[in-house]
Amino acid sequence: MRGGDRTALGLWGEEQAAGYLESRGYAILHRRYHCREGELDLVAQRDGYLCFVEVKLRKDRRLAQAREFVTPAKQRKVRIAAQYYLLDHPTDLQPRFDVIEVYAPQGAGTARPEIRHWADAF
Repeated sequence: MRGGDRTALGLWGEEQAAGYLESRGYAILHRRYHCREGELDLVAQRDGYLCFVEVKLRKDRRLAQAREFVTPAKQRKVRIAAQYYLLDHPTDLQPRFDVIEVYAPQGAGTARPEIRHWADAF
């Protein structure tokens, strides 16, 4: 898979995750927030929580669950990016780290991807 194709597929997966969250009452505050230390896929809010959401897209679970690819090193990067976000966007909301798995066997052509949301994942 070429880099551009992978980026487009990743964006598609993030769109699926954002739509899933919105359908469950979350407000999407930011998509692909960048700072010098990394990126946050989605930042969402609901019920007093500010959720920093890492999205993982996979075709299937044969190798491993998608959430297993959120390694301790990746968690550390997300936490640091979240600290930068909070410096830029002070809030009284309780921070939380979520993971959303998007399973799309046909890639962006998948009509109904399977989506799993792991609240307070790390």
